[in-house]
Amino acid sequence: MKHALTPTGIDILGKVPWGTHLGLFYETEQDFLDIVVPYFSAGLENKEFCLWILPPPMAQQEALEALKRGMPDFDRHLSKGNIELASDYQWYMPEGSFEIAAVLERFHKKLREAISKDYVGLRVNGSGASLQRVDSKRFNEYEKELDDRIADEKIIVLCSFPLEESSSSAVLHAARNHQFIAALRDGSWEIIETHENRGKKLFEHAGETANARSSWPAMLAELTPREHAVLAQIVAGASSKEAARKLGISPRTVEFHRANILQKLKAKNTAELVRIAVNNGT
Repeated sequence: MKHALTPTGIDILGKVPWGTHLGLFYETEQDFLDIVVPYFSAGLENKEFCLWILPPPMAQQEALEALKRGMPDFDRHLSKGNIELASDYQWYMPEGSFEIAAVLERFHKKLREAISKDYVGLRVNGSGASLQRVDSKRFNEYEKELDDRIADEKIIVLCSFPLEESSSSAVLHAARNHQFIAALRDGSWEIIETHENRGKKLFEHAGETANARSSWPAMLAELTPREHAVLAQIVAGASSKEAARKLGISPRTVEFHRANILQKLKAKNTAELVRIAVNNGT
């Protein structure tokens, strides 16, 4: 299982191994939905059971409408019970208090149920921002324990936090307790920190070698047609707005693809990305 990858549906991330614990900060509710809806769409398409722990004050009906807008066949998944929506309070404090062991056991019980019903695994999004405000120390203990407990399980957990409610201390704690941290601000991604956890490389793809240079042709071949089109615009020197206009997509989408291409090709910056593409005949 350690080599198995699951698509996140988030361009900046691509595919990740099972047992991955992600942390993403967002600026607006629309940014939040732009992250979560594709994330769950990818999970449903991959035959995973999806659990969305809604952040307050988002109502279940609002969440359902967002999913329906983003997924033409969402009603089919909903009718088959492929996704469950729970309130923040309902999931974390059903008895009125936050008990770390009980919450972790609920995750594992949900995973066992999913596997018994022939789902590939369990995909989760939750915030916990309200818990962090009430008792940050206990919440950080929970996040660390969660990171350890899902390591060898068929679970992917995406924790999302509103930027305006997050202190610098909260961001630093998130960086310690997640394998990948990024923020969506003004429609653009900012990677805050990545780290290797339990010997896994978050962005590795099966068959990659330790020598990145010799792997570039193979990595280029893994780019999607849209990513190749964006890469061609980058090589031509087009700005995000120019590339967006030529490709008929939004500048935000161009930035998503640019970030994902950088990660896939292990390029440090756009200049290195251009060199890789030119040297390999792209």
